[in-house]
Formats: sequence, C-alpha cells, structure tokens
Amino acid sequence: MSELEERWRDLGEFIREQRRVGHLSLRKLSEMAGISNPYLSQIERGLRKPSAEILQQIARALEISSETLYVRAGILEPREGETDLVDELRRDPWLSEEQKKTLVQIYETFRAERVAAGFGPTETTDADAGDPAAADVGTDGDKDGDTARKESGALVRRS
Repeated sequence: MSELEERWRDLGEFIREQRRVGHLSLRKLSEMAGISNPYLSQIERGLRKPSAEILQQIARALEISSETLYVRAGILEPREGETDLVDELRRDPWLSEEQKKTLVQIYETFRAERVAAGFGPTETTDADAGDPAAADVGTDGDKDGDTARKESGALVRRS
C-alpha cells in the first residue's frame, strides 16, 4: 500500500472513530455534512479522496476543527511546536482564577482520557503520560448524552 493510500485510509478511520465517539450513524453524519451516505462510507473506508470543502463539511458536522482533517489528509502541514494551552489559559486576563482552574482541570481530564484510550500525539511528552492529578478529576459520565472532545487544541462540547 502506498503512503498516499495509507493516509486516506487513516483519515477515513479517524472520521469513523469521531463519528462513533459522537454517537452518530453513518446516515446521520452524511445528512449533517450534506453528502451522500455511500460517499461518506467510501471516505471512511479510504476508497475516496475528499476535497477540502467536503472535509470542511464533515468537520463542521463532527464539531471538530477543519484543520485536524486537513492535516490528516495531507492538505496542511502539522503546526511546528505545540502550544501550551494550560499556560495560555492561566495568562488569560478575562478569566477569574476559579475559571482558569476549572478549564485546566477539564482540559487535563480530556487529555488523560485520550491517553488511557491509546490516543495522543505522535511524539509523547511527560505531560502525555497522564498527570495523576488530572486523572482524579471526574466527568459527568456522559449522563445527559453530551460528548466532549478535544482536537487540535480546541475544546468542543457536543449536545
């Protein structure tokens, strides 16, 4: 399998996984993205190479950043150097100290969940190994049907 074919297959698997995390059927996601069910199925199986516009529609429907899909598709290069979101949150003058602490705890909890599920950046750092303090922070157990995800540094809340 060529590198390009593998990239499309990986992109399709990522889209499928995001769809499942969002508790969306193939049919529902295709409706939300405004593309046909068979076309989305072919994208998920790596048989089709979607345009940037189609990827944007899929990203919007999944409520993740378009950049995430563009990088996975090879349309964009990954950003150099990782932004330290925790430091950025702590420096934000618009947030109270309590708000900052809450946001940092939520962010670290999501990162710890991703690491525990076997996901993460290609190069792991000490922070990716899971902070015990972050692991102690609880979530609502998705009781109300909400699903929370973090992709490319963006915190996304689905309803």
